[in-house]
Amino acid sequence: MVYPKNKAYDIDTEELARFAKAMGHPARINILRFLASMDSCFFGDICQELPIAKATVSQHLTELKNAGLIRGEIEPPKVRYCIDQENWEKANEAFRQFFSNIQSKEVCCDHEN
Repeated sequence: MVYPKNKAYDIDTEELARFAKAMGHPARINILRFLASMDSCFFGDICQELPIAKATVSQHLTELKNAGLIRGEIEPPKVRYCIDQENWEKANEAFRQFFSNIQSKEVCCDHEN
């Protein structure tokens, strides 16, 4: 498929890239796994699970939240986080479609594997 250089990406491609970027760090994968294993949890619970500083955990949570993969709700004086189920399903479907559209090939660049 050839794309003109001046054409913008379609919404589905941009959404998939946003999800992929948000998931592109091992700490974020661990945060998602942790949150997926429970209904919700507080910021402090997440910090206890990861071997990184609270400020760094906060940055990773912000990336995941900006991508729409998680939600944070303020319950003074704490913040409770959970998986955003609607966007989680969208991400799941976007990755499923992306990987199902990639054809397996026995030969790559005219060289055998």
